[in-house]
Amino acid sequence: MKISTRGRYGIRLLIDLAEHTGESHVALASVAERQNISVRYLEQVAVILRRAGFIRSVKGASGGYALAQRPQDIIIGDALRELEGDMRVVDPPLPAVSETKLQRCIRLTVFDRLNDRIAQVIDRKTLASVVGTVDPDESYMYFI
Repeated sequence: MKISTRGRYGIRLLIDLAEHTGESHVALASVAERQNISVRYLEQVAVILRRAGFIRSVKGASGGYALAQRPQDIIIGDALRELEGDMRVVDPPLPAVSETKLQRCIRLTVFDRLNDRIAQVIDRKTLASVVGTVDPDESYMYFI
């Protein structure tokens, strides 16, 4: 499994907006400049996040985007699944397909465990924990 640029840029957009929650809204051009991302690509990602209810848009000449929820209420895993789809490394077998003992063993001991660990990590992190507004012991400092 590899997270695409859409997933990575979407999370960066959300984090940038979380860092600017004191502002009523932020222009995508500002985010694009700070994050060194194409504005056009960021617009496509913003549409997905807006439809999913993570961000809201402010119309007009001086419009932009803001978080639609509090940073502590936005779970990174939820946003990634919206941007990327299923976050599994391997899909479970179809009901009509029978597995051999070896296939079942590999699925249970490797792939299912990987899926569980990925979910544990991305479902425990909120935007607030990433930007350091909730638990400083769990947060990382980074500079843009």
